[in-house]
Amino acid sequence: MYIKSYKELIVWQKSIALVKNIYRFTEDFPKTEIYGLSAQMRRSAISIPSNIAEGYKRRGRKEFLQFLSIAEASAAELETQIIITRELYPTISVATAESLLNEIQKMLPVMIQKLNAQR
Repeated sequence: MYIKSYKELIVWQKSIALVKNIYRFTEDFPKTEIYGLSAQMRRSAISIPSNIAEGYKRRGRKEFLQFLSIAEASAAELETQIIITRELYPTISVATAESLLNEIQKMLPVMIQKLNAQR
């Protein structure tokens, strides 16, 4: 099956859902976090679907792999920030974000592996 747009990729769709979830729960952070953890989490989350989209649009497999790798690294960064959030702000629920991120972190390596196999 040929994918006409990165928007058809389930991993991209889940990444967009993750971004929305991150934005929702970071609104509950203390105002002192507006330029700290909250802003960093939003940047990390946005980086995931952005890099998937950019890599896809580059149209070259090698470049797509590079951008998927960046998305994977951003996911690890966000995972760390979610752990910090859970420890600093135990009343803020991060369960949905953790679940979405876990799915994304399983999907990205599979995509990378399949693209590498096409060599």
